[in-house]
Amino acid sequence: MTADDFQRTDDRFRNLSSVSGSRVSPAAFDTPFDRTGTGSSKWARAAVAEAIPMGLADMDLPGPPAVAEALERRARHRAYGYTVCDPTGRALVADWYRARHGAEVDPDWVLLLPCGPRTTLRLLLETVRKDAEHPRAPVLFPTPEWGGFAQLCRAAGLPYRELPLRLGPDGYRSPNGPFPGRAAAVLLSSPHNPSGTVWPTDHLRGLAGWAAEAGALLVSDEVHGDLTHPGASHPVAVTAVEPAMRRHVVTLNSVGKTFNCSGIPSTFALVPDPGLRARLTDTMAGYGLWEGGLLEQTVQRAALTEGGPWLDALLSHLAAARTRLTDRLGPAVRSTPRASYLLWLDAAALGLPPATARAALLERCGLEASDGAEFGPAGAGSLRLNYALPTPVLDTVLERLDRL
Repeated sequence: MTADDFQRTDDRFRNLSSVSGSRVSPAAFDTPFDRTGTGSSKWARAAVAEAIPMGLADMDLPGPPAVAEALERRARHRAYGYTVCDPTGRALVADWYRARHGAEVDPDWVLLLPCGPRTTLRLLLETVRKDAEHPRAPVLFPTPEWGGFAQLCRAAGLPYRELPLRLGPDGYRSPNGPFPGRAAAVLLSSPHNPSGTVWPTDHLRGLAGWAAEAGALLVSDEVHGDLTHPGASHPVAVTAVEPAMRRHVVTLNSVGKTFNCSGIPSTFALVPDPGLRARLTDTMAGYGLWEGGLLEQTVQRAALTEGGPWLDALLSHLAAARTRLTDRLGPAVRSTPRASYLLWLDAAALGLPPATARAALLERCGLEASDGAEFGPAGAGSLRLNYALPTPVLDTVLERLDRL
């Protein structure tokens, strides 16, 4: 199917390939955002009256107007059947990387998936498991790290090993090793979840080189990569590594975290190795998944073509919120975030009992956080706070922290 054919199937899919839109003021996030009646899992998780949920990585901020308008337009056309993959979607993703990150992504690398990054990573691990020359070779990832990595490895029947990160005065740095002789994959959240650390290019190149030597695939989960704060730069793994290493690297991303629309799951996977792309596509088909998706493509196109100004305003808002909280919490901040909206805290430095810090913070301050133990053994005694909040709610958070 050609781009023109796709365009004729629904003229509300606009064939745009540049980041556009009008300027948005950071003041757009200065009004409380009511999520009542939306089935928000973040608010349900707090489970205490008057508590402010700051645990789940989900923004309490209104998403881009362009996404809402695109969904409304598409919903008015009452054709809700199977859809094909937009043939211009790959170029749209490549344009986004060029405009936002100065990264040259080959459109042929792009897979447009109708499922979230977590599901995509599970499918990728299934593919790795089937491809493995050494079935018992472990999957490796740094720790503390997003707990989904361990959960997905267990689900895929793959052994895994956690490599402790080094924490210094300037935040987290690469693990020292030792590394085992063989590995199936090396997983990395970039920027780092839970600390918001932006990994430098040499970190990615070092991991990619080591992964290649170990016969492993480096999978860089970059769902927070577009949320890099002003003044920081996010290296995209598949373009940051040496060209000879690219076939050993996969980058996963989505408009979900960036544009606060994770409830409509989608992923764009950057897979330079054509053989791996084909094998991953075969694995997907075995689960009844193909590229495309009606709502997913509607949201992705609107976000990438018109969401840039909204994102710029959001990043200014997040950077300001980060500064207010880090100034208030001082030495309790384990690593100053340079991306996303996550703050990684030392419970003891807050005056909280490390073993029961989440419950204590909820009881004393009415603030719900993520327990650091969810991020592996190295996360014990820590808390993760999500500060993607409207300004008045952040004001209340700062007032409640005075109860510590």
